[in-house]
Amino acid sequence: MKILITGSAGFIGFHLANRLAARGEEVVGIDILNDYYDVNLKLNRLREAGFEAMDFQYNTPAVSGKYPNYRFVKLALEDHEALHALLERERFDAVCNLAAQAGVRYSITNPRAYIDSNIVGFANLIEACRHTGVRHLAYASSSSVYGLNENMPFSTSDNVDHPISLYAASKKSNELMAHTYSHLFGLPTTGLRFFTVYGPWGRPDMALFLFTKAILENQPIQVYNHGDMVRDFTYIDDIVEGVVRVLDHPPAGNPDWSGKAPNPASSKAPYKIYNIGNNNPIRLLDFVSAIEQNLGKTAKKEFLPMQPGDVAATYAEVSDLVRDLGYKPETMVKEGIAAFVKWYREYYKN
Repeated sequence: MKILITGSAGFIGFHLANRLAARGEEVVGIDILNDYYDVNLKLNRLREAGFEAMDFQYNTPAVSGKYPNYRFVKLALEDHEALHALLERERFDAVCNLAAQAGVRYSITNPRAYIDSNIVGFANLIEACRHTGVRHLAYASSSSVYGLNENMPFSTSDNVDHPISLYAASKKSNELMAHTYSHLFGLPTTGLRFFTVYGPWGRPDMALFLFTKAILENQPIQVYNHGDMVRDFTYIDDIVEGVVRVLDHPPAGNPDWSGKAPNPASSKAPYKIYNIGNNNPIRLLDFVSAIEQNLGKTAKKEFLPMQPGDVAATYAEVSDLVRDLGYKPETMVKEGIAAFVKWYREYYKN
């Protein structure tokens, strides 16, 4: 296949692009390389993927020296004309949208960034997909869409109309926009609700990265909700495996779907939503303990109240992922943390 991956210098996009390029697919990655977090980390991901020259020119393809079938283009989703021209020229079989303004807390103080990237950018992309014959659009949603829902585990058949951050609302809007295009134009779309992704080359604003850095520097870690939090931590390789399987299986309409008892996870249109989570929630303090064991150091803990936009627990119900794709994430947290710590020490020579 010829596949477009947006956000290919990001955490998940980097791993997915490498996996698909190694599999022999023709991959084009785009990313605007913004400074939400350390741009050097994004550039080093691209260097790891075989891009030697780091002075990327806007809207100008670069070819990987490691994977000749992988090209990278510095491009913004908000640039409707350039984005449409790229899809018109390349005629992709599939598109995986991983580009987004990330972060729950950042959305409280910088809402415009989420409107521009996650809503306007997504609209530009899905419109370009519609007009250029893309056969499948898969896109990153988030466990954050579950918001005030307290039913555990979180099921894709649950109502998700009560988000508690603009980030979550922007991801929910992507799901709604995707269904509209699947219904009106027959564009197959699959939304992927990721649950707390972690692993090597991860984002510096995520808990594992923050905790590891602080512990090694003898700084206190900030533990929110006084430690009374549970997360369905999902290792990056499990996420990528799920995304690859989804890309290989575009959705068809569900003939049993009924508007009298509408299931939010599917439709008569070629539309599907999946959770990709470990289906094994871990207490935050147990997560910290596993980091301490790998580092051989005890964390200094600063216990704080819940942050606005956060939820106390996440827990993915993944039976439809198992049923439809024969897959369930299964990497144990201790194994995943060990891999991250090994990468972190090597990357920062610590």
